[in-house]
Amino acid sequence: MNLWMAISIGFKEIWAHKFRSLLTMLGIVLGVSSLVAMSALVKGMEIGMKEALIAVGGLQKVRVESQEVPVEQRHLRDQAVGVTINDVHALQNSAPLAARISPEMRLFGATVSAQGKRFRPFNCTGVWPIALEMSEHVVEHGRMFNEIDDEMARSVCVIGTATRDELFGSPEKVGREIIPLGETIYLNGQPFTIIGMFQHYESEQGRKLRELEKQHPKEPVQSGPARSRGWGGRRDHFIFYLKNATIFIPLNTMWIRLRSGGGSGGWGRSSSSSGAPDPRLSNLEIKIEDIELLNPALQQFHNVLMSTHKGIEDFTFRTQEDWIENITTFIRNARLSRGLIAAISLLVGGIGIMNIMLASISERIREIGIRKAVGANTSDVFIQIIIESVVIAVLGGLAGLAASFGLVQVISSLAPTDNTPVITIPAMLVAFGFSVGIGILAGLFPAIKAAKLDPIEALRYG
Repeated sequence: MNLWMAISIGFKEIWAHKFRSLLTMLGIVLGVSSLVAMSALVKGMEIGMKEALIAVGGLQKVRVESQEVPVEQRHLRDQAVGVTINDVHALQNSAPLAARISPEMRLFGATVSAQGKRFRPFNCTGVWPIALEMSEHVVEHGRMFNEIDDEMARSVCVIGTATRDELFGSPEKVGREIIPLGETIYLNGQPFTIIGMFQHYESEQGRKLRELEKQHPKEPVQSGPARSRGWGGRRDHFIFYLKNATIFIPLNTMWIRLRSGGGSGGWGRSSSSSGAPDPRLSNLEIKIEDIELLNPALQQFHNVLMSTHKGIEDFTFRTQEDWIENITTFIRNARLSRGLIAAISLLVGGIGIMNIMLASISERIREIGIRKAVGANTSDVFIQIIIESVVIAVLGGLAGLAASFGLVQVISSLAPTDNTPVITIPAMLVAFGFSVGIGILAGLFPAIKAAKLDPIEALRYG
């Protein structure tokens, strides 16, 4: 039998039973659309997570943090000093695999105030100027403080846009860009002059939403004063908000002016009782040149720090590899869940196709008998039924691909996420391929049953 003729007969059979065929294809449509939509959501989350990973410095960054001494060293607990500036100098002198080193002193629970407004930043940190490069920050206005500012412990700072929005107003509210260079803010009552402001950080979805709001501005509807979250009222990835809510001050300034035990530092339990500045670092960030050198670099850093800490292991390493492993595990589990959901829908669709093909054969037994009587052989009947089954699956698959775009929009509207779903060609091809495969499998049993019909018995049917 001619292939195109078989396909034409398949379309005519579907058209002759339009409503029944539509209900049969519904399972395939749901399976294909759900598979593509779930793939789009997972892909969007994967892109967003990788964006955030890059935003915090990439895989080449290693964080050194203090930790409780191991059980076998508890008798040395009083001698544990934690991570200090001495570790920085030791690593600079004895760890050639450390390309860049950035010590950090964080001021937890800090209160920032200016012009009668108060704000608790997520990240108020004393750093060296190298932190600009380590944390992938870009100063858009003004300048970063330099080594002289740090050496002289000057009261200067560089802030993020979320800090600016909280203290001086966001551009969305005042209708213009605010650049508070030269303004004074108070960190736990201590005055600091703003000498620089970072650029605004946002995810790709956040950028698209901001551009869309510029093109189609909406009148705000509020029952009372709304607090700005530093990203113009839009949801964005938390990592980007953390970067926007940053305040950097010179490390020496943090150590001398804010980390003293005199009560103004706000450091709580970490302050020394004598009133002297607390020498401990919150953490130490190290960047290596090549991720392939990570394991030997960690061993080298461990050896140096064990020497400076006199054999007391009161420190630990955190790498971004842990993050990427978590991302990989999450994506793998999400894809598995997606596959199970789609497989169930496609299985239901396949059962529907099998049912309609069996019903079609029951209605066409006499027709099949006539075809066999005039010369059609077993393979012709088998191929005809298989093609009709595949035609239903192909039409359902194409409808499912079209429906997936609408389904993604509906899911995004009902349950908005931090990242825009991304429909990919491979996901569409896989979903469509599965629908065709289901059509073939679902048509096998009906095709075999039709092909085995005895022409004499078939002609007597009905």
